[in-house]
Amino acid sequence: MRGRELRGELDAFLTETEQDLVAFRRDLHRHPELAFAEYRTTRRIAERLTAAGLTPAIMPRGTGIICEVGSGDGPTVALRADIDALPLQDEKDVSYRSTVAGACHACGHDVHTTILLGTSIFLARQAEAGLLPGRVRLLFQPAEELPGGALEVMAQGGISGVDRIFGLHCDPRVDVGQVGLKPGPITSACDKLAIRVSGPGGHTARPHLTADLVFALAKILTELPAALSRRVDPRSSLSLVWGRVEAGSAANAIPDDGIAEGTVRCLDENAWHAAPDLIKALLESVASAYGVEATMDYTRGVPPVVNDEVSVQMLAEAAARALGEGSVVPTQQSLGGEDFAWYLESIPGAFARLGTRSPDGGVEYDIHQGTFDVDERAIGHGVRFMAATALTALWEGARADIPDELPTLADSL
Repeated sequence: MRGRELRGELDAFLTETEQDLVAFRRDLHRHPELAFAEYRTTRRIAERLTAAGLTPAIMPRGTGIICEVGSGDGPTVALRADIDALPLQDEKDVSYRSTVAGACHACGHDVHTTILLGTSIFLARQAEAGLLPGRVRLLFQPAEELPGGALEVMAQGGISGVDRIFGLHCDPRVDVGQVGLKPGPITSACDKLAIRVSGPGGHTARPHLTADLVFALAKILTELPAALSRRVDPRSSLSLVWGRVEAGSAANAIPDDGIAEGTVRCLDENAWHAAPDLIKALLESVASAYGVEATMDYTRGVPPVVNDEVSVQMLAEAAARALGEGSVVPTQQSLGGEDFAWYLESIPGAFARLGTRSPDGGVEYDIHQGTFDVDERAIGHGVRFMAATALTALWEGARADIPDELPTLADSL
C-alpha cells in the first residue's frame, strides 16, 4: 500500500471516528486516575477494544492492557501508550476539566491513550481485511509517572517476541501536524535523591561547641552540584537539582537533623551508572568537613530513551506517508525522564514527539502544569502517524516493497 492510498484510508477512517475519539479523550480527562489506580480508564479502553473485535487482556493489578491485533506469520510490532495521570489540580476552565480533586492529565497521557485506541481500531479493520502483514501488540501501560509501569508490562511478557516498539509523547513546542524525531538519546536518565544530615544539635549562641547542621546542609546543597560539574564530562549533562529542604523549628536552636531531596538527571548512560557512587563519595567528604553525619537514599528512576536509528527512519517514512512532506522536524534531547527507556534496553524501537501546539499562535502550554491542554486536532494526526508507523515497520520487517520516492530521515530533517 503506497503512501497516498494509506492516507486516503486513514482520512476516511477519521472522518467516521475522529469526533468520537475526541469525546473519549475528554472523558478520560474528566476522570484522571493516578499510577496503578487506572481502573476506570482500563475498563473504558477494554470496552472499546472489545467492541472493535479484539481481545484485551487486563494486567494482574487490574490496570493496564496488553492486546494483540492480527495473527499468523510475519513480524510483531508493539505500540505503547501510557494511561496514568499526575497528582496535580486541574486549573483549566473547560467543559472537560478534571472532576477528581488533586488529579489531572497534565502530561497528555489521555491523548496518547486515545491515539492508541484509534490506531487499534484502524489496525483491527486492516487485519480483518487481510492487510496486516504480521501482528501489532498494543500496550496500554499503567504508571509511567512513578515510573515503573514499563517493568510491569515486561514482567507480563508484553514485549516477548516483539521485533520493534514505538511510542510518542505530546510536545507543546511542536505544531499540530508535525512530529519531532531524533536518532540516539532523546530523553535523559532521571533518579531521585534524599539526603539526611544529623548532628548533636545545640544553641545558636555556641555553634563552635557543636556541629552547625544548617550551615553544613547548606554546604552540601551548593557544593555537591558544583563538584559534579568538575568530576564528570560536561557533555553528559549530569545535574543535581534540589526540590525540598527542611531543617530546624526555632530561630535560636541548631537542629540535630535535616533533609534535602532532589533529582539527578543525566544525558549519558555511562555517567548515569556511575552517579550514585560518585555522589555518595562527595557527600561524605563535605559532611565530614563540617562534623555531621550524612546518609543517602538514592532511588533509581529510568535510563535515557535511546532511539534506534533504523526505527527512527521508519517513523520518518510513516510521517511522510500519513502526514505529508514537511511533517518531520528535528527535536533535542530533553532532561525529562520516560520509562519507555526500559523497553529500548531490550528491543529496538523509537520514541517520537507529537506536535500539540496550535500553529495559529494560540496559548503555548507546558506539561506538568495544571493549565496544560492540547489542540485536539493532534489526536487525528497521532492516529495517522501511529497506524502508518505500525504498517511501515511490518512492511519493512516482512521485506515488502517500500516506495522509492519516500525521503530519507536526513532529507526530512
